[in-house]
Amino acid sequence: MSGTGATALTALAAVGSGTVGGVFFAFDSFVLRGLGRLPDGLGADAMRSINVTAVRPAFMTALFGTAALAVGVVVLGARSSETVERVLLVGGGGAYLVGTVLTTIMRNLPLNDALEARRGATWTQFLAAWSRANRVRTAGSLAASAAFTVALARP
Repeated sequence: MSGTGATALTALAAVGSGTVGGVFFAFDSFVLRGLGRLPDGLGADAMRSINVTAVRPAFMTALFGTAALAVGVVVLGARSSETVERVLLVGGGGAYLVGTVLTTIMRNLPLNDALEARRGATWTQFLAAWSRANRVRTAGSLAASAAFTVALARP
């Protein structure tokens, strides 16, 4: 990787995607499980409250700011003359953009909207579907972080 700017961009993307992946991992590891132990109405109400409080500058900046960084890293990777570096940067950026951002937009947010409108699946069905999508987001974020970190560590 050549240049301080490219290194800084990739490092920020690695930290951002790792942070977002950590949030999603924690959510799947114990928050969703805790909500699932609540009676249906209480669990759904708690999830609705979480959905409102998640839309705050800190998390939105981490989620979508990292997406912007990932786009930059994909561009860097596409321009790289080294095959391994290209695969790591483009692959990592793709993992974040598709696995994390696209899954959020196409799957998690519609499920949240349905839960808020009190239509569609039962709480148990919602929780199972939302959790599956969240695991995709976790994997996408952590795969991106790992790919960016490996790219940075290479000589």
